[in-house]
Amino acid sequence: GPLAVLWRERDLLGVLFRRDMAVRTSGTLFGGLWMFVQPALQVVAFWFLLDFVLRVRFPGAVPFLHYFLAGMIPWQMMADAMNRSVYLMGEFAPLYARAVFPLPLLPLLPPLVAGAIYGVVYTLVMLVLEGPASAAAAPLVIVALMLWLMPVCYLLSLVGVFVRDLAQAIPFLITIVFYLTPILYMPEMLPERAQDWMILNPFADLMASVHGVLQGTEAGLGNVLRPLAVWLVLLGPAWVLFHRATPHIREAL
Repeated sequence: GPLAVLWRERDLLGVLFRRDMAVRTSGTLFGGLWMFVQPALQVVAFWFLLDFVLRVRFPGAVPFLHYFLAGMIPWQMMADAMNRSVYLMGEFAPLYARAVFPLPLLPLLPPLVAGAIYGVVYTLVMLVLEGPASAAAAPLVIVALMLWLMPVCYLLSLVGVFVRDLAQAIPFLITIVFYLTPILYMPEMLPERAQDWMILNPFADLMASVHGVLQGTEAGLGNVLRPLAVWLVLLGPAWVLFHRATPHIREAL
């Protein structure tokens, strides 16, 4: 369903994408360039703090700064998409309140916009840190994460309309998941018992797969199959719930 909507409404999605970029950088000197400069400056800030000031060093085949950035950039992409999904329907309410509009298209916008922005930065960072092979794989990693986020964004967009408290809770929830995911630390730094509990966190599996693809670290088949199972379980219900709730969304907003 979501992929069919994505293909059928691709021209409209392109218009929304360009509108989104223009609105978020309207009146600035560099325009849409700021969308890419901001995450790039964050990368420079992380490098300065971790490698130049704190000089963080952990034993392992991958330097900690490389490990951290390989996980942090895609996490920021996912966090931005999830956070924006909660406010999305209210943000576009004036647009679809006055005309017939394919509402199922809107939840696809946050992962696509975030993926396009962070994908460029991620590719350049991986080129510098890991070389051409990892740089070539980086866009594929971002696309895979965008696809995985689709049902999550549908659910967050729907719940955000009817449960207004979610808008207040989602930044806290995203922060908690961030701390529970091996991004600021390597998985082997956790106690063995805590490492076993990581199988309950699909984001931990996603990060393990990302590091395995881009940096050759150890990643098992379970790190791929568990997030895939979560995606398959969520995709159908998320699509059906959003589709059936479309009339109620229009009424609520």
